Amino acid sequence: MTAQLRAALDALPAYTPGRTVPGAVKLASNEMPFPPLDSVVRAIADAAAGINRYPDNGAGALTARLATRFDVDPARIAVGCGSVALCQQLVEATCVAGDEVLYPWRSFEAYPIITAVVGATSVQVPLTDEALDLDALAAAVTDRTRLIFVCSPNNPTGTVVGRAALDAFLDAVPDRVLVVLDEAYREFVDDPAAVDGIEYARGRDNVVVLRTLSKAYGLAGLRVGFAVGAPEVAATLRKIGIPFAVNALAQAAAVASLDAEDELLARCRQIVDERVRVRDALLTAGFDVPATQANFVWLPVRHRAGEFAAHCERAKVIVRPFTHPENGGVRVSIGTADQNDAFLAAALSFG
Repeated sequence: MTAQLRAALDALPAYTPGRTVPGAVKLASNEMPFPPLDSVVRAIADAAAGINRYPDNGAGALTARLATRFDVDPARIAVGCGSVALCQQLVEATCVAGDEVLYPWRSFEAYPIITAVVGATSVQVPLTDEALDLDALAAAVTDRTRLIFVCSPNNPTGTVVGRAALDAFLDAVPDRVLVVLDEAYREFVDDPAAVDGIEYARGRDNVVVLRTLSKAYGLAGLRVGFAVGAPEVAATLRKIGIPFAVNALAQAAAVASLDAEDELLARCRQIVDERVRVRDALLTAGFDVPATQANFVWLPVRHRAGEFAAHCERAKVIVRPFTHPENGGVRVSIGTADQNDAFLAAALSFG
């Protein structure tokens, strides 16, 4: 006899991570290509001596360090196992079956999965020229809308939201709807017109901003993210999170990374310089590549996404295809100069 599982989950798509292929350059998961800092490795080693004990469930030291760094009340911060875990907790905190979660599409592929898990309904609002259409997103709000994801820079297109557009959008959205500004790639942004979500989270109680230490801080293997929002929202996130979700090594590494932030952000600037070089080379070669503010570029090759990815793999470069005839494309992480050169050689030979 087989246990009865929820039938609604039968059609649930599985999250597809970037592939790792031995001997190939991996540019599929938006990871930082640099090894961890020595100071972070030492902090992890020191913390490892205590792994016979449970970690601090409230991540007190990390929360205090984040509060100082971003000038927010610690009561407004919730730490989680990567920002994607906090995405799911926010849906769980706001939605039951029949409620709606709005988000642009194409965007972060976890949104439809975590929405379906709680039985809520996804409402996907198409992008316009690979960018978020906030007017259309606001127009899609109904009485059933409970939460809206706004990913900026958007994954996988890399486009950002400007202040004027976000101000108008937030003014149009009812206060009862929670707006989640997903800013996993904020440290790579150099456009002065792009929004800083933490500024909005300080002033609007229906806005929550998500950040992660997986990308710019190079802790993808340890999974640390945090949310900044109204105290009651942060308290709810802490309440419904899995106990001890952020392990002791991750907490120690996160604090050490924040202490070494200048060194890590210098690495981000190297990635930004390479991002410009890679995009310029692709544009010169005739590819359509939207302006990106993340640590990746997006090639909207539509129905040829799988073909392009296979071509790159034959050249020992792994990229991330999103196969769909209308909004498909290929996302390519920015790596070291040599890794980027290997990708460009493959891309420029694609017929």
